[in-house]
Amino acid sequence: MEPISCTVLVLGGGPAGYVCAIRAGQLGLDVVLVEARHLGGTCLNIGCIPSKALIHAADQFYLARRFAAGTAPGVRVAEPTFDLPETMAWKDGIVSKLRGGVFGLLRRAKVKVVTGTGVLRDGKTCLVETETGDQMITAEHVVIATGSEPVSLPNLPFGGPVVSSAEALSFDTLPQRLVVVGGGYIGLELGTAFAKLGSAVTVVEATERILPQYDAELTRPVLSRLEKLGVRVLLKAKALGLDSAGTALKVMPDGGEEERISADKILMTVGRRPRLEGYGLAELDLEMNGTAIWIDDQCRTSMRNVWAIGDVTGEPMLEHRAVAQGEMVAEIIAGHKRSFDKVAIPAVCFTDPEIASAGLSPDEARSAGLPIKVGTFPFAANGRAATLGSEDGFVRIVARTDNHVILGIQAVGQGVSELSGSFALALEMGARLEDVAGTIHVHPTLSECLREAAAAALGQPLHA
Repeated sequence: MEPISCTVLVLGGGPAGYVCAIRAGQLGLDVVLVEARHLGGTCLNIGCIPSKALIHAADQFYLARRFAAGTAPGVRVAEPTFDLPETMAWKDGIVSKLRGGVFGLLRRAKVKVVTGTGVLRDGKTCLVETETGDQMITAEHVVIATGSEPVSLPNLPFGGPVVSSAEALSFDTLPQRLVVVGGGYIGLELGTAFAKLGSAVTVVEATERILPQYDAELTRPVLSRLEKLGVRVLLKAKALGLDSAGTALKVMPDGGEEERISADKILMTVGRRPRLEGYGLAELDLEMNGTAIWIDDQCRTSMRNVWAIGDVTGEPMLEHRAVAQGEMVAEIIAGHKRSFDKVAIPAVCFTDPEIASAGLSPDEARSAGLPIKVGTFPFAANGRAATLGSEDGFVRIVARTDNHVILGIQAVGQGVSELSGSFALALEMGARLEDVAGTIHVHPTLSECLREAAAAALGQPLHA
């Protein structure tokens, strides 16, 4: 095959990579994107999108069961049934449609897509093994966007009943007994969904509480909801491995005796790591930051004209961070003056209830030595939450005591994921408590709680 020469070579077609390629193409650069699997990466194909589809289906089925049980106001239906293969086919249709949209955007931006495994020979050359032969590509700029992959425990390698989230999103039958190892957001999102579908779910977490990246005030309603759903949560418990028959997980609770938990499937959600193997990255002189590729505030690596974006650069491994990095790098290569200078990168945990967070928590602000005041408003006092039948949770705002500049906003409750953009916008705009408290919010909506929390922090609460 004839060698290809281009201005920008993007290795990896996930959110970071394809956005970088699209933006570079829009700016008139000659771009080649290399992807071995499916466009869209983990998020689109085996992560964010399919998991939210399954969560939605589980919520709908759980609601129908409530209707059948007569626990919903004025609604009565027959006992519902759930068809997992049909739901999986619906989920796959969504993924396929969005994947096609990505390809269309790349084509519109005149990006050449090469399907195959790309191995970097140096900082300017990549050999791609395609179905029709080896393709050599040389580029002025190389952008590494190879993403991340799930990790397992040494005593619980993937295989047999031990699965990652990717396999859990493609089950052909509903596991009657599911054990989730790891109480982070991936494990709890999927564990909650399967509990609503009827699986008996046990969560095994090695630390003293679930969702350790969030403070206890935010996670308390989630733990309460898990208990109401019948999910068994074992904290400060170590997963030791499978029993000899491979049908149960051996667990050592803190200060207790070894226990065997029967399981059809064991979902490992103990974390993810940058995907570095198989791309020739070891041949490059890249400075590392732990297991991730080191980058500066423009996503430059330690090698000239070699860039790294997305999960391969480490935490936080979030799609929206990856997209922002990809867009920025394309514009820098095109000659624009840009740097990654974000006040906050919001995060959402799609549990029941949801958690949304942007900026500093009260504990983080105090640890940084900042003088703060905190305002909280409960959904129990919000009209929209009452009409939705979900009054658990609150919105919390953290601001400096001296000038009232907002440092962080958090919330836990039904639907708070849709408030996260407002949280991030307030922080990026440098809003003060008076700005938020003085902004008219639509009634009745959950967003009113943000205004009320700001007013509470100012000592001027109206409805609390």
